[in-house]
Amino acid sequence: MTGHFRTLVLISALMGLFMAVGFLIGGEGGMLIAFLLAAGMNLFAYWNGDKLVLSMYGAQEVDDSTAPELVGVVRELAGRTGLPMPRVYIIESEQPNAFATGRNPEHAAVAATSGILRILTRDELMGVLGHELTHVRNRDSMTMTIAATIAGAIGMLAHFAFFFGGARGNDGRGSPGGAVGAIAMMILAPLAATLVQLAISRGREFEADRGGAEISGNPLGLASALVKLEAGAQQLPNLQAEQHPATAHLFIVNPLSGGGMQSLFSTHPSTEQRIARLEAMAAAMGQAPSRIGARAPAAPQHAQSASGTVPSAGSAPHHRGPWD
Repeated sequence: MTGHFRTLVLISALMGLFMAVGFLIGGEGGMLIAFLLAAGMNLFAYWNGDKLVLSMYGAQEVDDSTAPELVGVVRELAGRTGLPMPRVYIIESEQPNAFATGRNPEHAAVAATSGILRILTRDELMGVLGHELTHVRNRDSMTMTIAATIAGAIGMLAHFAFFFGGARGNDGRGSPGGAVGAIAMMILAPLAATLVQLAISRGREFEADRGGAEISGNPLGLASALVKLEAGAQQLPNLQAEQHPATAHLFIVNPLSGGGMQSLFSTHPSTEQRIARLEAMAAAMGQAPSRIGARAPAAPQHAQSASGTVPSAGSAPHHRGPWD
């Protein structure tokens, strides 16, 4: 409940910021217009986002005949959580990663890259997919849509102020904050909204880690997977993600090559923090302590599949699995 309460507090903070910005530079009319525009765009993305993102990454749907091990793990974990069986996809990418999408559990999809299937053990993969199914169970797509709607409305109000020189109240007078207040809000409000939105995203990742560890019953398996995925993401590019950075928050680890202030503007908490929490969970469950945080696995290579070749993104999926 702590994580959900924190998310509620952050959403409330975003709404409070929206109200403050609206009164200072948007006026009631500006607030309404900004909110309706942001809501329309984000509701469209919420309703159609799964199809768009899967198409964007060239994901290929698989089943029991084409990826029996992967589909079997997803089915087992979905059964443990009481979720409907989601659609399962493979993305041809050397970078090991995975994400879940869909507006609700009845319309969910889980996607794993070909890279992740090559380097994880079954226990590690169960932790990763448990993480993704926790996002589905917690309806995090809805949470992030709400956050994106409010943050987007704040950004639009700032643009209104920029292009129209500040707000006008219903009585025709200028913004209560004056020119200085309008300029300050125009610059600082979108930044503050972005930081709160990112904090919400990081909080949902912590909750999904916890849920994934509980569903799989193996926090150390997920922790070990995160070490491998972080190493892979740092060394192997994800070209689609680089071209569409707005989708980065979907993945279990940040697929983008980071820079200077990455920790402040990252959609994901640090891997070290995530591992520490998972190891604490393992200790509470009586599992043997590990040295996961100290291990630095070898970088994933441009490995070949069991048949010796890697199918191209446009090819039909054959019998695929990490334990062929």
